[in-house]
Amino acid sequence: MTRTVDPRDMTWTRGFLDPAHVRQHATTIREMSPTRRVWRGTGSPWQLPTAPADLAELPIRWTWDRTVPLSRALAESDTDALVVVHRGRVVHEQYLHGYLPHEPHLNASLTKSYIGLLAALVADQGLIRRDEPAATYVPELAGTGLGAATLQQLLHMTTHVNFGGRPYDRVLEAHRFWAVVSPGLRPAGYTGPTTILDHLATSRATGPFDAEFRYDNVNTEVVAEVLRRVTGVTTADLLGELVWSRIGAAEDAYFVVDSAGAEMACGGFAATALDGARVGEMLRCEGTVAGRQVIPAAVARSITAVPEGPTRKVRLPRDPADTPPRLGYHDFWWILEDGSYMASGIHGQRLYVSPGQELVIVHYGAHILSPAVPPPPLVLLFAQIGAALSAG
Repeated sequence: MTRTVDPRDMTWTRGFLDPAHVRQHATTIREMSPTRRVWRGTGSPWQLPTAPADLAELPIRWTWDRTVPLSRALAESDTDALVVVHRGRVVHEQYLHGYLPHEPHLNASLTKSYIGLLAALVADQGLIRRDEPAATYVPELAGTGLGAATLQQLLHMTTHVNFGGRPYDRVLEAHRFWAVVSPGLRPAGYTGPTTILDHLATSRATGPFDAEFRYDNVNTEVVAEVLRRVTGVTTADLLGELVWSRIGAAEDAYFVVDSAGAEMACGGFAATALDGARVGEMLRCEGTVAGRQVIPAAVARSITAVPEGPTRKVRLPRDPADTPPRLGYHDFWWILEDGSYMASGIHGQRLYVSPGQELVIVHYGAHILSPAVPPPPLVLLFAQIGAALSAG
């Protein structure tokens, strides 16, 4: 099992995160914004057995005309961590760029899938109904575009809204959202919303819901607020109680919080790579940890149950417009054609679960977003790792 550390120094610049220079460690994130702990509980960590496999030189078809060793693929992906679990055993664990195994790493939009899992668990307990409008649970959203959306529409990102009367632009709104959450990232003279709930209240419907898939951070924020209202606990405490303390996490995780103490549910979560792998392995095993049922099997199985409608065939947010839509989307999870599924975040954060290949992969990264730099084909990489392990 590989456990390597690249000694290159970390650097930090104020402003938005530059993935070419800033490693997205929880220590860095916690210096930028207030955070809340997701407690791992009092139990012993789930010790996944190890069965080291030498994958560094595994040939990876990387582009249509290039095959490279896995080590080169990881270097070109600006990988911070790669953890591979096959048939319940950790076969590869690698850390780069100064990232250490015990450090929680920003999960970015991978976080959304954990919120979707919480929603499914709370719905299974009968505390929420998917066909109810969000304003039923969050009265402050009555009369707003998002308040009129049902939980099902929010969980599948089929809303169509803008904010503050502005023409909608997904990338610009994502940047503005960081300014809402973190005072340190606000431009001079900022006069916009200063809490997540205030921002959500500026939403106005601009088109029919359920007509198309439109990836938008705020859908996750509304679902998280609904969960806080119906359970009476913070998002961090809810994730700790229902998931983190049950999967034998080795480390606490963290959420970035706004000035009102609300967690940034769309992308402000940080956890270690190995703890992310524990979540994935629990889901692959239909909600069990070391033979003990920790979440209902039906909830774990429901992740891939994509309903009929506009989320049956979608593409990732940053896929080129001519990319064929081949992914399903359900409860903030991306569903692949072979029955595997994935939580995905900007700059290379992935939790990949393939029941068919008995495989779980966590990838943390800091790859550059630029028209001049094609995104690394991580799903293709994961599938090739799985095929090699299954053949071996």
